[in-house]
Amino acid sequence: MQTQRRTFIKSSMALFASTLLTPIAGTATFEGSATDEGLFMIGPIKGYTPQIGTLVSMLNYNRSTVVKSVEKLSRNQIDFLLDDHANTIAALVMHLGAVDKFYQINTFEGREEFNDEEKKLWQAPLELGAKGRAEIRGHDIQYYLDLITEVRNETLEAFKKKDDKWLLAVDRKWSPPNQPLNTYWKWFHVCEHESNHRGQIAFLKSRLPGAKPAGTE
Repeated sequence: MQTQRRTFIKSSMALFASTLLTPIAGTATFEGSATDEGLFMIGPIKGYTPQIGTLVSMLNYNRSTVVKSVEKLSRNQIDFLLDDHANTIAALVMHLGAVDKFYQINTFEGREEFNDEEKKLWQAPLELGAKGRAEIRGHDIQYYLDLITEVRNETLEAFKKKDDKWLLAVDRKWSPPNQPLNTYWKWFHVCEHESNHRGQIAFLKSRLPGAKPAGTE
């Protein structure tokens, strides 16, 4: 069992390593990237305090796997709607950027709502549902990747101006009764949130017209 697990991990690393460590054509490279330390190294990164650097290494890895999973999809594929209750792949990619943007304004600026200008681009992706299905369509995947990369770069630049004390600080306003919640949790949630939607994207890819049945690739 342990041998199988090690084989799976090594296979996964080999699958991503050659492409994830190379900047995507037409997309800005992540500022503060974990590339120099290694994409598969979770830990402090130069330019950040230790805990923030560790968080950044996780955010970078997660985002890289999302990009890898969608970067070759066509416009028809990312706009494919499985049913009237589903989200498209394009909408889910933009949703990742919207959540990043929300926690950016929340943790760096103390705001709870997008301003009017931000709402034009990010409100529909944040809400998804009918609004997302109606508004998020008609662009190539690179358009969406460029937008969410721009937001992520803003986040990573802002992290450079913060320290571990800020990251570990408890947010009393957001904390449930008798359950303290800190800024680190908010950004950990951004990380796990991307993992969750990466799974949804994988499911939608398996249901695209012409997709091969599971286990045949």
